[in-house]
Amino acid sequence: MGGYMIEDDWENSSPITLVLVGRTGNGKSATGNSIVGSKKFESKRSCSGVTTTSKLKTTVLADGRVVNVIDTPGLFDSSIDFEFIGKEIVSCIDLARDGIHAVLVVFSVCNRFSEEEKSAISSLLTLFGRKIYDYIIVVFTGGDELEEEGKTLEDFLCGCQETLKETLRLCGNRYLLFDNKTKDETKRAIQVQNLLSIVNNVALNNGGRPYTNEMYTEFKKCKRESEEDEQDKQFKRIFEMVYGMQDSVTCF
Repeated sequence: MGGYMIEDDWENSSPITLVLVGRTGNGKSATGNSIVGSKKFESKRSCSGVTTTSKLKTTVLADGRVVNVIDTPGLFDSSIDFEFIGKEIVSCIDLARDGIHAVLVVFSVCNRFSEEEKSAISSLLTLFGRKIYDYIIVVFTGGDELEEEGKTLEDFLCGCQETLKETLRLCGNRYLLFDNKTKDETKRAIQVQNLLSIVNNVALNNGGRPYTNEMYTEFKKCKRESEEDEQDKQFKRIFEMVYGMQDSVTCF
């Protein structure tokens, strides 16, 4: 079925591009399906993950706006090597031709927040630069589980470990809860509306500018220059140390 009717301040002519990242089993692909309003991403219970490469799916909202959703492999999995993650990040940015309006980091209320996930959040800083934190929104899945227990997301967060609270603070405390199993179309639409409302705030806070390939390229350039500068400093220190030792020997 088609997209939902969403009301906010976005221009109808401006596509919205969202990127999903998270650990296998957290409901990343199911969240993508909830956003686009149909089962466009393969989603099933699997310990190895069903998304093997970054994929883009598009939906048109009832008001005519275009939403692009990019689903990525389980980049937060401990079994994934850093080189593969780097290649997928580049692929992801290539897919997001108009830039990334928000990075949706998917956690599950059913799974304990792991050290791997904490490290993965930090790795986003390494891969994208600190600016990427301004675009992160945390999506918690498992809304149906909390509902069955008679709990709210705030109840869950009150009892969660400090490392998760710290991660949320790093991401500007932008988070919301998704129930990807609900058959209630009104509830599904409200979830998406709440998400896009936060995306709209992210855009406003960033001056309406998405995270672009140019920003990524500039960050990589600055990082490379910084590393080269540090190497030069190290060579200089070694050079001075060696020649200092030679001068000491000459004095004898």
